[in-house]
Amino acid sequence: MSSAIRNIVIIGGGSAGWLAAGIIASTYAPNSQDKGLRVTLIESPDIKTIGVGEGTWPSMRRTLKRIGLSETDFIRFCDASFKQGTAFYGWMHDPSASYTHPFMPPNNFDALNPVDGYLAAHASARFDDTVCPQVALFANHLAPKQITTPEYAGQANYGYHLDAGKFATMLQRHCTEQLGVQQIVANVTEVLCRPNGDIDRLKTDRTDDLEGDLFIDCSGSQGLLINGLYEVGFIGRDDVLFNNRAIAAQTPYLDETAPIASCTHSTAQSAGWIWDIGLPTRRGTGYVYSAQHQSDDAAEQTLRQYIQRTSTSEIAASVQTRTIVFEPGHRERFWHRNCVALGMAAGFIEPLEASALVLVELGATMIADELPADRSDMDSVGKRYNDRFRYRWDQIIDFLKLHYVLSTRTEAYWADHRNPSSIPESLQSLLTTWAYRAPWHHEGYHKDEMFPSASYQYVLYGMGFRPSRALPKHRHVEQDLAAAHRTFAQVTKQANQFRNQMPSNRDLLETLKQHRFQTV
Repeated sequence: MSSAIRNIVIIGGGSAGWLAAGIIASTYAPNSQDKGLRVTLIESPDIKTIGVGEGTWPSMRRTLKRIGLSETDFIRFCDASFKQGTAFYGWMHDPSASYTHPFMPPNNFDALNPVDGYLAAHASARFDDTVCPQVALFANHLAPKQITTPEYAGQANYGYHLDAGKFATMLQRHCTEQLGVQQIVANVTEVLCRPNGDIDRLKTDRTDDLEGDLFIDCSGSQGLLINGLYEVGFIGRDDVLFNNRAIAAQTPYLDETAPIASCTHSTAQSAGWIWDIGLPTRRGTGYVYSAQHQSDDAAEQTLRQYIQRTSTSEIAASVQTRTIVFEPGHRERFWHRNCVALGMAAGFIEPLEASALVLVELGATMIADELPADRSDMDSVGKRYNDRFRYRWDQIIDFLKLHYVLSTRTEAYWADHRNPSSIPESLQSLLTTWAYRAPWHHEGYHKDEMFPSASYQYVLYGMGFRPSRALPKHRHVEQDLAAAHRTFAQVTKQANQFRNQMPSNRDLLETLKQHRFQTV
């Protein structure tokens, strides 16, 4: 077999496998004998994907456009709706307190750090309302765009809520029918390696041996290749993030006219938090919790009580639940020899900020964009990949931990999260800095930070964080405060425009059944 990289084999389907197949196959001419690649995906007929409802980041718009999918067709087929951020309820000691993390940055954020102006004159108001007009869309269940808006564009930034099972099916059809991906439905029975330790080919129970130059492990938490073959170590992160269970349920709407939420709802509980996402035909709900702080039976009761409060007792009693057990953490390495782990094979942590699919997007994009031409180049690419994604996992964990560290809830679960021994040193250092200097553009050490400084601001000041020390006022402070006052006035004006001009999510999705977004 040539050392040139010509055959890529993906093990495992689902959202991760088919998303990776689409990103890689759309980058190269399929089945070309000279310059192209052959992408093959093998998935077991006996293993079902988790398939709960999922949220995406706005990056998914760019990914879907890259692989050639119509946004109209995607929304129709995948039972998708628009996600514009996350609303947090009950994360503070006051159960009525709430805040949001919208996908739009504060207005004029490139030129103005809004924190000083907010703390000086608006600290009694909500930070998100003061600095970002997108919050107005949340309260009224409004869409981020209109039917006349081109595909993948919007008046406000957005991602999606989607049915993960339908998403995988759509990707499978598009990849095999439009992008030349070969699908094999079979079980891998043996992995055969070359003398140097690289994977050479896979034996299956239904087909001839499947040869490859690069193998992408999307086989879920079992990690058929990265774990089963290579035994790459797993770094548990349950010393930082305690959640290791999730109970999911598909909750029907009361009727076909019920509003569809514009953002993910995250409602804190005594030992975790409940997600609630709005799809066109149902809500996706679930409780993420720590089994060390609450029993499975009590957790299920907690979820049903939430559904009863937000729906009816009849629906709460009748919904079927599914329990998902996971160990929070990630692999020591993600790229080992000629094998790369993506999705749950690489790791998994709670879905608080919907990072699962974006890590697949980023991983597959880097594989496609930096694909080595020859095996001799693979180790250096693999090292860059491992360095970059270890940084990204650490940053995600720090960002999620921040939500818990700032909470003032008093239950043992929340108190344990605030124990200094469970807070990574990197996050402690940031908190020390933020005690006297608000995060802004200077926080980014990498050009592709997972979370921009705006995201940290929404969480910090949404949860009531205040500086404990002050620097001497610089000589431009008065000009900056005046600029902040003008910017906040613009936010109010734009928020009113959103309320008056944007359709509701349900109205837009109903219109989309008969009409299409514009193509460009």
